[in-house]
Amino acid sequence: QVRLAESGGGLVQAGGSLRLSCAASGRTFSISAMSWFRQAPGKEREVVAAIRWSVGTTHYANSVKGRFTISADTAKNTAYLQMNSLKPEDTAIYYCAVTESGSSRPDYWGQGTQVTVSS
Repeated sequence: QVRLAESGGGLVQAGGSLRLSCAASGRTFSISAMSWFRQAPGKEREVVAAIRWSVGTTHYANSVKGRFTISADTAKNTAYLQMNSLKPEDTAIYYCAVTESGSSRPDYWGQGTQVTVSS
């Protein structure tokens, strides 16, 4: 099992920045990728960004390209999401997730952290 602990959410004005962290523990040797998802009120959960653990390749949703950056410190089993130029529409609960080797979808989820962007 992999346990995930997120931190870094909060309230910020539009145009501001936040950095989210997601620390993994447990079966970290099985991690293939880490992702950040978000879910706004009344909307479905959507993927924001993802990173391949071993090679570092990244993927971003079109809505955050050029503003958000996902990175990972594999030695610390931690992934980060740097969010710049935040917009009110970025307001959501942000979740990190781990995909294990051999799996095609997230296997473990964090508890979520609230990000609120005021206009």
